[in-house]
Amino acid sequence: MHLSQLKSGGVICRLGEEARLLPGLKSVYELAGLAVAAGARLADLLPEGGERVDLAALAAENKLDVPARHPEPARMHLCGTGLTHLGSAATRDSMHARPEAQLTDSMKMFRMGVEGGKPGAGGVGVQPEWFYKGPGSEAVASGDPLTSPGFALDGGEEPEIAGFYLIGPDGTPNRIGFSLANEFSDHVTEKINYLYLAHSKLRPASFGPELLVGDLPRHIEGRSRILRDGAVVFDQPFLSGEDNMSHSIANLEHHHFKYAPFRRPGDLHVHMFGTATLSFAAGIAPRAGDVFEISSPAFGLPLRNPLRTAPEAGFVAARVL
Repeated sequence: MHLSQLKSGGVICRLGEEARLLPGLKSVYELAGLAVAAGARLADLLPEGGERVDLAALAAENKLDVPARHPEPARMHLCGTGLTHLGSAATRDSMHARPEAQLTDSMKMFRMGVEGGKPGAGGVGVQPEWFYKGPGSEAVASGDPLTSPGFALDGGEEPEIAGFYLIGPDGTPNRIGFSLANEFSDHVTEKINYLYLAHSKLRPASFGPELLVGDLPRHIEGRSRILRDGAVVFDQPFLSGEDNMSHSIANLEHHHFKYAPFRRPGDLHVHMFGTATLSFAAGIAPRAGDVFEISSPAFGLPLRNPLRTAPEAGFVAARVL
């Protein structure tokens, strides 16, 4: 089952090839809240009936939003974990390589995950790298531009899977589902020094357009492409799912939600689980107007976003009160 959300309000459920607009529901956040309150699964609360819709046409008309939003953007948290995929270490290691024959911090972190990131049911494994992207205002819908700030040195894609979570009244995180994500980052800034990683991640990210409800498949295949003036300048496959990861999803969830501020009732969290494929590693420098396209059959419609560069804002001075 897949869920989508209209920018104008309304929830669409797709089962197989048939999609329908669910009557009486304004948002996936509302539906998730009903499920938490009832102690039920989302599928158990779907209203019957509803108008059949053409989901692909709605996407082409740019009418689909991020799969779930909080009505208060400041209570929607975009975060993620890196070095979680079996192909991710080589890319990051090459960005932070040292001349001497010793492991970089990136490779050490990756090896820690390989050795202790899948502890088994109920066990606590090694904690992963973690980063913050921003509040809900930085969540971008498919079709809308990913905007790189004027001071950025780069704006590149990271094809990932993201989990959406609603925190219940008792502080329990409730997973709503998974979507495609573009964890848009500044890899040139990161490469200067790995301590700039936090700066490089403070960018918008895009999600959707469809939310996969239920468990994440253990093996996911997808493609990441960049189109420039209609021509493909980058095209590589990517793998995800636990069979291709050094951490289990449960371990990544635990190490995010173990922090009490991330279990505030009513908050919405979107957590990105890492990537192994980057156009930056292939020497591609995205330009304004390029279109990022991330697709995977498991998630239905592709995630597409044009790249836009904001004008330089200049020096930001604090005003003395």
